[in-house]
Amino acid sequence: MTYPGHVKAILVLGLPLIGGHVAQYAITLTDTVMLGWYGVGELAAVTLAGSYFFVFFILGAGFALAVMPMVAAVAAKGDDTSVRRITRMGLWLSLAYGAIAMPVMIWSEPILASLGQPPEVSELAARYLRVAGWGLFPALLVMVLKSYLAALERTQIVFWITIVAALTNALANYALIFGNFGAPELGIMGAAVASIITQAVSLLAVIVYAVLALPEHRMFQRFWRPDWDMLLQVFRLGLPIGLTTVSEVSLFSASALMMGWLGTVPLAAHGIVVSIAACTFMVHLGLSNVATIRAGNAFGRQDRAHLARGAEVVTALSLGFAAVTILLFLLLPEPLMSLFMEPDNAQRPAILAIGVGLLAIAALFQLVDGAQAIALGLLRGVQDTKVPMIMAVLSYWVIGIPTSYLLGFVWGMGGIGVWLGLVTGLACAGVFLMLRFWRRALGKVALAA
Repeated sequence: MTYPGHVKAILVLGLPLIGGHVAQYAITLTDTVMLGWYGVGELAAVTLAGSYFFVFFILGAGFALAVMPMVAAVAAKGDDTSVRRITRMGLWLSLAYGAIAMPVMIWSEPILASLGQPPEVSELAARYLRVAGWGLFPALLVMVLKSYLAALERTQIVFWITIVAALTNALANYALIFGNFGAPELGIMGAAVASIITQAVSLLAVIVYAVLALPEHRMFQRFWRPDWDMLLQVFRLGLPIGLTTVSEVSLFSASALMMGWLGTVPLAAHGIVVSIAACTFMVHLGLSNVATIRAGNAFGRQDRAHLARGAEVVTALSLGFAAVTILLFLLLPEPLMSLFMEPDNAQRPAILAIGVGLLAIAALFQLVDGAQAIALGLLRGVQDTKVPMIMAVLSYWVIGIPTSYLLGFVWGMGGIGVWLGLVTGLACAGVFLMLRFWRRALGKVALAA
């Protein structure tokens, strides 16, 4: 396939995935914006609770992310039986993981307090998590089924289901946080209930589509029957993926904890800037998913030339988008941040003063954050996950988090120092993982061909 052919194929497959990721993140973004309108304390609490929830969610999502390259590879060979076996065991593992993770949601308050968070913020965040934490089960199941559909290149339905979920969340938040449409005013607890409603609607929609549109896979017939061999295969691929992803997420979660040590206003500013940066990251994440699917297909066919050329194109697209977001972050910081606050908020000037500097730092890591996401997508496509996991842990936990602490607190740079540590960890990961793909993983396909 020519380079223009790869661009077209990637965009046809990728635009719905990108739109789906943006719509998915709109759910979190809606919580942040509406609670920012409701109160600074609630905004700080949902920032902390969201980071906490996401660490555990993304670890469990490793099994869903493993489903994508595995289904893509067997689908390239026309093996429908393996498609069903892989997806079903991904669902099994997600349910088991949810049961294991629930206690840390229910008893989150002492954990957050032990991490040095202000008591009033910890208490609010824990109240949110005791309700929203139950959404872990449907959220993980939805993630598995979306990965299954995306691997079969049914990305448009993934997009539309996510759009429905985002609209459901916005309406439920508007009703339950502020007491609109005759609903009670529940504040942060309204956002928690809205998240449960949203995940339930998403799960129902994706199950109905899978059953009606793909009856040949018989996904839920005799669902209770174990398939231990395939479960172990999904587990072996998914656990390193989950640990890799959680190592990056924990870098941001650790930064949220550190910003909480600086006070409620810095934590609120951090929450706004992370929300903005995460929204643009959804484009890179969508391209990363495309990289996984197309690399998985090429890996299944042992087509090295197709894999290499596709990797070049998806990397170039990611870099191009990063250049655009850098300009936006540097030229329009205050308008972007103002979306998250009411104009008459008394603490608005203080939040803006901190947030503008953080957004400038966020512009620095756009290139490297995109690079590490694309590299991970490509590596997962060729089912290379163990060494990338080690690289990610070293980059984020051994380099990034200590650098954030040293710059932010030992050397007195505050929030700017904490965020420079983020840049350092992401840059190391981007370099290590890209080198891994082009030097080793690509050769794995060549040797097997």
